Amino acid sequence: MCGRLSQYRGIHDFVAALSMPGALINNVGDQPLGRYNAAPTMQLALFHVAEDKLHADAVRWGWRPHWATDRAAPINARVEKVAHGPFFRQIWPHRAICPIDNWFEWVDEGGPKKQPYLIKHRNGSPILCASIGQLPGHDRSEHEGFVIITADSEGGMVDTHDRRPVVLAPDLARVWLDPATPKERAEQMALHQGESANSFKWFRVCTAVGNVRNHGPELIEPLVTPP
Repeated sequence: MCGRLSQYRGIHDFVAALSMPGALINNVGDQPLGRYNAAPTMQLALFHVAEDKLHADAVRWGWRPHWATDRAAPINARVEKVAHGPFFRQIWPHRAICPIDNWFEWVDEGGPKKQPYLIKHRNGSPILCASIGQLPGHDRSEHEGFVIITADSEGGMVDTHDRRPVVLAPDLARVWLDPATPKERAEQMALHQGESANSFKWFRVCTAVGNVRNHGPELIEPLVTPP
């Protein structure tokens, strides 16, 4: 999974997709989020559950433990290792959902630059990405941040990349967010119950998305190629 995604709907649209009853503690506002070209280190809307309430907070995309000062903060965590490796041990119990509209991948099609593709749900619904992080209200000695869990892309999504986010259907996303869900159950969900490539569609978009300074809605429009 390359480090670009879109999160442009309003938080209430994402809450509706999650279909989670109960109180919402909304710390991101009611206006459309408007991020068409979000990149690592940006603050993104993130869901987590605390004290039986759904929280929506702006959290930095990327995290590393305090002792890993020799590397940049990763933005993703491999599902095969995340539950048992030392790097993410501290935040593995802190589950979250990053709701997005789409993400981008770049494909080498033989031209001077790689061709960006946009990947979204076939039905246009929000994408609920399994995530973990150092979240608001947790240990303040660590910097807040989160990573998106990724899995093998089944060797075919856009014929491009070997990783993709673990996307959970709403019913599974609610189980993932529930603090009462055992860590072993959460691991099995991430490993085996993410949505398949058949749930998504993809198309070429303008190369302007490669520049993080570009951030308008034109970046998510299909690229019109000459006949």
